[in-house]
Amino acid sequence: MLHIDRRSLRFRLLAWLGGVALFVVMTTWLLHGILLQNLARDFLGERLQREADHAVTQLEQGEAAMPAALDSVSRGYQVFHHLYVLRLNGSVSASNPQWQQQLAPLLEENGDALLDVKQGDQHLLVYRRHFEWQGSNGVLLVGEDFSQVEAGLATLHWWVGGIAAGLLVMLITLNMLAVNRSLTPLWQLRGQLAELQAGERERLSLTAPAELDALVAQLNRFMDDIDLRLQRSRESFANLSHALKTPLAAVTQVLRGNRPIDENRRQKLLSRIEAINAQLDAELRRSRIAGPNAGRMANVTRDSSRLIEMFRSLYPERMFNFTHSAGEKDQVPIEAHDFSEIVGIVLDNAGKWASRRVHCDIAVSANTLTLTIDDDGLGVAEGDLSRLGERGTRLDERRPGYGLGLSILAQLIGRYSGHSHFERSPLGGLRVTIILPLAGEMAN
Repeated sequence: MLHIDRRSLRFRLLAWLGGVALFVVMTTWLLHGILLQNLARDFLGERLQREADHAVTQLEQGEAAMPAALDSVSRGYQVFHHLYVLRLNGSVSASNPQWQQQLAPLLEENGDALLDVKQGDQHLLVYRRHFEWQGSNGVLLVGEDFSQVEAGLATLHWWVGGIAAGLLVMLITLNMLAVNRSLTPLWQLRGQLAELQAGERERLSLTAPAELDALVAQLNRFMDDIDLRLQRSRESFANLSHALKTPLAAVTQVLRGNRPIDENRRQKLLSRIEAINAQLDAELRRSRIAGPNAGRMANVTRDSSRLIEMFRSLYPERMFNFTHSAGEKDQVPIEAHDFSEIVGIVLDNAGKWASRRVHCDIAVSANTLTLTIDDDGLGVAEGDLSRLGERGTRLDERRPGYGLGLSILAQLIGRYSGHSHFERSPLGGLRVTIILPLAGEMAN
């Protein structure tokens, strides 16, 4: 049994194309019938009008006696096989008496016109002509049987309908072939995704139709994001394990030893455990900074406000101010996860070292996003500013950390072809300025 999936793209394309083809063919066929009928009617009507004009002209020139021209099979007008009805000087005569009574009411109407008279299956086309002859008003009706012409037109119309039906079947068949051929890249893409899932392919092929370029590029970029995050996660776990290994070993050694734990050793143990707790808090904070919905474009107002509120709860003794001038361009072509990490790393660093105040400003123009964060902490010596961002470098050991935050920040900024700048803040601490280009594609 033929299975029809109404959700499939092929079914929708065929339904639309078939529906449009059927509509066009049916409309053309119906218009053909109407136009053909009108064309024949106009042609015969013009011929009847010319014949009526000719008869009246001959009568005025005295070349023919109108009554005689109407009632005999030998008359010149009989060659046209037309019907004539004449009213002149109060008398009515006709070339076919059986139509005289039927057409008599038309003689009473005013104006020259082409008229349709139907009786049973017979359709008569009549032209009415008013004239004056020797001071008297006359009316001449010239008619012709239109039924045979209509029968011929109907036969021709059905022949055209049969040809149109054949063309419709051929058009639908060609549509099916065209749709199947056009959908081939999608099936190839599905095959590539299966190969990717099976580990037989690293990335999707970019030799796709132009309409799929953005989709393939987005999928490849999404996989790059996943690989990058997986790499960062592994590095983070490795760094955390390395950072916890030494204090855990020291605590274990003390607890397994036989020496009594005096006040000095107890304080050292407590310090080690607090360091472990601080490291775990830092990792939890980083996971909260990243936020959900990986792969989504960043919304500056929404994502920044979420981060500001989170850091206000993490550092309740600090005052976080936030200004934003995104204008109408609130959504920017930066992956939301990366945007949260960039802003979160700098805010976390500022909140960690600030004395009281942290100010965050985000300005979005047509081509760039500029992030400026100031704190009122002790800041960094001029000679050490250039060392900020070096992997594993910690200029101050008074706060827990690995010295990796600014290093990760540099990687994220480089991914978007942006750059950062460190300087003395007007608030007294450190000012971090990050500029990210928004025009064009993101760097891979």
